[in-house]
Amino acid sequence: MEPLTADERLTLKTGAFGAVFLVSNAEPGMLAMVRESIAASGAFGAASGVVKEALTSGPLPELPRDSVLEIEATVLPALSRSVAILREKSPGDVEVYRSVVLTAADRVAQAHRGVTPAEATVIDRIRDALAEPA
Repeated sequence: MEPLTADERLTLKTGAFGAVFLVSNAEPGMLAMVRESIAASGAFGAASGVVKEALTSGPLPELPRDSVLEIEATVLPALSRSVAILREKSPGDVEVYRSVVLTAADRVAQAHRGVTPAEATVIDRIRDALAEPA
């Protein structure tokens, strides 16, 4: 396994934290946001190896906040790039990353009144971004 650079770790973190942010914003609400943050942090904390190190160290990613389209334009490519980085440098961690991101996204959606159609749509976009290229 080749170590990840600081930029690569930030890419993994941008994708993961951004995925949670996208799901959380699909059905916004202050109380829901608190529950959702706790749910996501539990999933990230359960990660292992390179993925855990990337998600729990270093600075938080800076995500755009102006529009959902801007957020998606940053987060979805970061997810795809994260899979490519891990496939190249630590292939055994690709599934760990996918699982952690999808678990966090699902927990965020479940945290407040179950998964809504808007949240399910966002999770499908996240799943697509994490898929292997054809």
